[in-house]
Amino acid sequence: KNRMHNIVSEREWDQFHNAKNLSMQIAAEAAELMEHFLWVDGTASSSLMKTNGEEIEHEIADILSGILCLCNRYNIDLATIFEKKMQINEKRYPIDKAKGVHTKYTKL
Repeated sequence: KNRMHNIVSEREWDQFHNAKNLSMQIAAEAAELMEHFLWVDGTASSSLMKTNGEEIEHEIADILSGILCLCNRYNIDLATIFEKKMQINEKRYPIDKAKGVHTKYTKL
């Protein structure tokens, strides 16, 4: 978060960082990640991880930079909110009901 903060601050990009812009940036970068896998099946998508790995990693880093900027802008502790969400997911998806299935928690 500090490295991202420094990059943004040194370039005076804070003025552009609001919830709308940052959430849209995250979505746009996620779309660029998805574009790598568009129109291929699951097996082929795994192969792309090998052949296009560096480009895919850059898209993942771009998504993370948007998330970090959003957290920095609104003082969100990423580690804390992640842990809280995992606790919620553990309750929503108990092992005895969710193991090996992809059913949404409302249908378990």
